[in-house]
Amino acid sequence: MIRVLGIDPGSRHTGYGVVDGHGNRLVHVTSGTIAVPGSLPFPERLGVIFARIDALIRQTAPHECAVEDVFMSRNAKSALILGQARGAAVVAGVQAGLPVFEYSALQIKQAVAGFGKADKEQVKQMVRTLLRVTGRLSSHAADALAVAVCHLHSRTSPLCRQVGEQR
Repeated sequence: MIRVLGIDPGSRHTGYGVVDGHGNRLVHVTSGTIAVPGSLPFPERLGVIFARIDALIRQTAPHECAVEDVFMSRNAKSALILGQARGAAVVAGVQAGLPVFEYSALQIKQAVAGFGKADKEQVKQMVRTLLRVTGRLSSHAADALAVAVCHLHSRTSPLCRQVGEQR
């Protein structure tokens, strides 16, 4: 059994999802959203993200961590802010001694929905189906669970890479 913490980073809403992989069987452990008040100064928001992920790691004891990679959109400032939130999450994993892996949005959608351009609803529905999740599931938590599922499907692939690893 391998337990993976998936993270969908954001400066205001960071999704998390913990999934156990038992061979081909996937089991949803927990998921949710770290909501950080926008009224906090940005450095304090990063501190909240770090602290909450650190506590989550201690509570759930994952073996590996996977995060969504930052993509460059039209707004460079937004990408930089997202990158810093992602950095807080990565540091929490590294400080806990976890190997941290990264996946692009395209890889995640391909692994979960079978289509790299799947929309958020398709990804959410596939996560619900694959993990038998009932009840409320935020889009941030669904995205984080998709990151964990992607890693469990890809971790033995030569395309799998740890954060910072050069290609």
